[in-house]
Amino acid sequence: MIKDFFLYTIKNLKTRGIRSWLTMFGIFIGIAAVVSLISLGQGLEEAINNEFASLGTDKLIITAKAAGFAPPGAFTVEPLTRKDIEPIKKIPEIKTIIPRIFQPIEVEYQDEIKYLYGLSMPTDKSQKEILELEIIKTEKGRMLKAGDKYKVVIGYNLANKNIFKKNIRLNDKIIINKQEFQVIGILEENSETNDYIFIEENTLIDILNLDNEEVNMLLVQAKPNADLEKLEEDIKKELRNFRNLEKGKENFEIQTPQDIADSFSNILNIVQTVLVGIAAISLFVGGIGIMNTMYTSVLERTKEIGIMKAIGATNKDILSIFLIESGLLGIIGGTIGILIGIGIGKLVETIASQTLGTDLLKAYFPWYLIIGALVFSFIVGTISGTLPAIKASKLKPVDALKYE
Repeated sequence: MIKDFFLYTIKNLKTRGIRSWLTMFGIFIGIAAVVSLISLGQGLEEAINNEFASLGTDKLIITAKAAGFAPPGAFTVEPLTRKDIEPIKKIPEIKTIIPRIFQPIEVEYQDEIKYLYGLSMPTDKSQKEILELEIIKTEKGRMLKAGDKYKVVIGYNLANKNIFKKNIRLNDKIIINKQEFQVIGILEENSETNDYIFIEENTLIDILNLDNEEVNMLLVQAKPNADLEKLEEDIKKELRNFRNLEKGKENFEIQTPQDIADSFSNILNIVQTVLVGIAAISLFVGGIGIMNTMYTSVLERTKEIGIMKAIGATNKDILSIFLIESGLLGIIGGTIGILIGIGIGKLVETIASQTLGTDLLKAYFPWYLIIGALVFSFIVGTISGTLPAIKASKLKPVDALKYE
């Protein structure tokens, strides 16, 4: 019986070919938008989580609370200082504490000026710890060493991604805050360092006229198997006592790679929800289109419904036929929409890879996204056809046969 209903429904859809396609248009546009947006959002979230996972799970970053929107440690109410290291270095679970300076700098290269960020690099034994902790390696040249006062190491993008009109090359001269520097090293690609310029720590302090004691962040490495949550609380307790602060009124922040990843995920989820909400409008319009088509179909097939009832079709049979028809309109539109959405997602991924030079923006199509989109489109179609189906099922055979 159900098989006969399906065959009959498919025959009717084929008969109204162009109208059926136009009816499904709103559905597959809406589903395509939803699938492509969600797949790109999930792909980006997956890539970000993988990037932060690669940074390791043994790091904590301590920064002063910012007074507004600013890079870590910039425009702070109460900056961190090297003295803040003293109260926390005695915590047994801590392996290493490294102070870092992270400041905006003016960079001039071949008469073009850009505003980038300079990151301090010590030349003592702590340099090795930083390189291992942040997985920093040179692709060309070498890292800074003692005596490299006016020499720098640049991030991967500055040498490869046309941040300036011409890429900076090894041994080129650049001007930072009116002081000339020589490029002695170029780093391998690394999501943390691609756009930074590494400057010997004391030199960076000199050219920016910084306070020798102030730092922008403290990079903490925990010992193996340390409980990061407990370590975070221990550091907060020690710093509160040292700074005479009450609990909940800290003027510093502690972050783990997972905290940062979670922040990115929350932002992505909000953006994704808004975009999917906009795409859902297309689905609503598509649902209205299906309802309109089904009402028209009921009017056009009134006499046909009367004949079916006259030869024994029940109200339930008529209801089933029209619900199956509207559901099929939804699921066929959904299938086409999914294919279009996959195509859009892959196209954006390819364009991003070629034009932006990044693999972060990838389209990710989990099975539950595909199944969910199909089920949702079927539900939209079925609900949209419910009222017309009920109207068709309640037609009286005598009245339907008289209809012209």
